[in-house]
Amino acid sequence: MRSFASRRTTKVAYLQLALSVILFGLAWPVIKIGLGASTPVWLAAGRATTSALTAFALLAVLRRLHWPQRADWPIVLSVGAFQLTLFFAFSNLGVQSVPPGRSGVLAYTAMLWMVPLSLLAGERVGRRALLGVLLGLAGIVVLVDPTRFDWRDRAVIEGHGWLLLSGFSWALAILHARRHRWRGTPLDVLPWQMSVATVLLWALALAFEPRGHLDFGHPDLWIALLYIGAFAGPVGTWAAVSVARALPPITGALGMLGTPLIAIASSVVLVGEPVTWPLVLGTMLVIAGIAIVIVERTK
Repeated sequence: MRSFASRRTTKVAYLQLALSVILFGLAWPVIKIGLGASTPVWLAAGRATTSALTAFALLAVLRRLHWPQRADWPIVLSVGAFQLTLFFAFSNLGVQSVPPGRSGVLAYTAMLWMVPLSLLAGERVGRRALLGVLLGLAGIVVLVDPTRFDWRDRAVIEGHGWLLLSGFSWALAILHARRHRWRGTPLDVLPWQMSVATVLLWALALAFEPRGHLDFGHPDLWIALLYIGAFAGPVGTWAAVSVARALPPITGALGMLGTPLIAIASSVVLVGEPVTWPLVLGTMLVIAGIAIVIVERTK
């Protein structure tokens, strides 16, 4: 029989899993709200800045703030560039013209991208993983709903493209993280990864949105920065890291599939996103495809 301490640790881990799913899911409609008082890349830069400051403060309180070991700097740079910089920027550009619930599903296709990336990296991929990708692609097609899609609306077309690119950039970071031999922990390097993202995002904001802005006089901006920057980002990441260390990989990965569902539900409530059959069916297919890939890849 498992000890009481072991059962308690597992129970806490499941609570942390639920917390991370809720926090990350709610982030999508909050991003949409924040875009009412900012431009996409500037909001991403503001988010990264707020998260970096919060992460530094958190680790200082925990007495775990220290310079990353030399061997961990490659993962600091790759996660900072791909999973944070590009994911934040591409996601915001997509949410600008695509409903946030649907955006959350499309951006969460990182695990689908992992299959072709793994093949390119010379890894063996099972048939079930390929089936999962096909299901996920079918879900994406249903979500886009090409029969009713306005192909003349360039902003909407680009928005869907940005969201799929955000999933691709996240997959690149995952591929590196899987091969990286950690010296510290993911939580220990979080402030430094956020710092890399802060520098890169402000450079992108100034280069590609020279007339961009953050309207600090608007309450919607503060709601977005405080929630996704100071709260959901650092706390959700801490919870996700704790789950990864306490639960089996397949359990945590499958549990995180609740994130796009929370994104849809919260978007319906907070910003009035309509629930349509393409949204429901497409989401089910995407999640089913990702689940198959996760189960196959964690055998």
